[in-house]
Amino acid sequence: MEKKTINLKEASFTQAINISAQWCKEWGEDLLSEEVLADRIAELIKTRNGLRGFFAYALSDKDCLLLDKLPFSLIYKLNEGGGAVAEIVVKNLIMSSAQIIIHRRDNNHEYKMTSENISDRCKAILRLLETKLVSKTVNQIIRNLDDMGNSFDNSLKYDPEQKEFIKKQIFDIAQ
Repeated sequence: MEKKTINLKEASFTQAINISAQWCKEWGEDLLSEEVLADRIAELIKTRNGLRGFFAYALSDKDCLLLDKLPFSLIYKLNEGGGAVAEIVVKNLIMSSAQIIIHRRDNNHEYKMTSENISDRCKAILRLLETKLVSKTVNQIIRNLDDMGNSFDNSLKYDPEQKEFIKKQIFDIAQ
């Protein structure tokens, strides 16, 4: 049987999630070194689908501890990713922060904890990325916060409580 390989540059969003899950599992089982994993992730996040898929998986899966441990080699490669990495992490911080408020209102403790974990992971990454790039991205997002929202088309805007909490979470990055 011939092994089928996926060209990372052509990976779909779903394939990028699955690839990230496999690599995280292999890293967690000590089958991949931090350096090899970081190199693989660096290749994956060069595309939009790869970038989105990696962070969709690594930020949200509670069993993937990669973004809790943040190996130096990974941070180095994420910094090489530049503005695209900073932007997606900031956007995930904003979305997860807004969701914390929604889950609190709905009394959904499990989902609230998941959103808090994503938010904490985002802040940890942002603290280690290049400061000027993070500041630029954060300032741009804060300026546009009134036009952003809880839906893909931004038709459902963030309410005042969500915006205030998002700003608090952003300011927590400096802690």
